[in-house]
Amino acid sequence: MSPQPKPAIVLLSGGVDSTTTLAIAKQQGFRLNALTFHYGQRHAIEIEAARRVAQAFGVERHVVVPMELRLFGGSALTDELAVPKSRTLEEIAHGIPVTYVPARNTIFLAYALAFAELAEGEDLFIGVNALDYSGYPDCRPEYIRAFEAMANLATKAAVEGRQRLRIHTPLMHLSKAQIIQRGLELGVNYALTHSCYEPAPDGAACGLCDSCLLRLKGFAEAGATDPIAYSAIMLPPRP
Repeated sequence: MSPQPKPAIVLLSGGVDSTTTLAIAKQQGFRLNALTFHYGQRHAIEIEAARRVAQAFGVERHVVVPMELRLFGGSALTDELAVPKSRTLEEIAHGIPVTYVPARNTIFLAYALAFAELAEGEDLFIGVNALDYSGYPDCRPEYIRAFEAMANLATKAAVEGRQRLRIHTPLMHLSKAQIIQRGLELGVNYALTHSCYEPAPDGAACGLCDSCLLRLKGFAEAGATDPIAYSAIMLPPRP
């Protein structure tokens, strides 16, 4: 009798990276659980995308966590600040942009840690990336290593020796094009996903924010067509 597959907790935003991460966890044979956060971001379109993705992948339990990070503000995603548009690749690659949400991944991983302890799981998956990203400090390898070390000091199951938590970051050293290629190999339907920071009322992506530009660049370099709708499409200019 073969052992039952182990549960994994996957942070699922409904975007390209988290959806590809979910596909990788499934391909590796884990039972899928997903966490999505309605944290006061500008729109709920990405929440619906996460629900579509979870259903398509047959996630056993998909929890949408309500919280209100707008109470603190400080980010173009949770405050009345302008979302940067039409930036060059050089501009995107340098500095921490105003779309950074303070401590977001730390908050999300803390919830995943609690979920894992109750689900008797040891494996957390997060789609952070250190190459084609917008400079967020909580996407770096050293951050993930530090959180994993803390996590194994933080739960009853860990200190009693019943749990050894691992944070899987399968996209950490991949370009956006490589991420998309991997997802396509695994059969990901990227039409289900959403990445834009400031979509139109009908849900069309703006095509101009950093997230859209990195997504479009990734699909172009992967030699694939992005299946979602855009209000405007402009590949980021070379510096």
